Amino acid sequence: MATVKVFDPAMCCSTGVCGTDVDPTLSTFAADLEWLTAQGVDVERATLSQEPAKFVATESVRNALDTDGTDALPAIVVDGVLTSKGRYPNRAELAMWAGVKAAPLQMASATLPMASQPATGGCCGGSGGC
Repeated sequence: MATVKVFDPAMCCSTGVCGTDVDPTLSTFAADLEWLTAQGVDVERATLSQEPAKFVATESVRNALDTDGTDALPAIVVDGVLTSKGRYPNRAELAMWAGVKAAPLQMASATLPMASQPATGGCCGGSGGC
């Protein structure tokens, strides 16, 4: 199976799903990563504020940061190849890159138009902080 590495921008917690004003993009993405893990895919996640050495150690992410700054984040690396930068991909994209069959989202998640939009306002979304 594939290995998917997620390099998140600086957030107050490892998934960004914290506080009272959670960005729905991050919530859906976290659920999609859990689903990917359940399919047998090795998923690793690093946050710039908590694990900067992982960003430096991954050449494609380091180069993206050199070129685009933090606008390159989140960056998704699948089996060593940078596959996405600057946005959170949707479940279908993650499944395709990891080589697994995509399952439909649950009804509540499917109605949220999130995966194509970059996260804003930190890990909790909005201006409330964590």
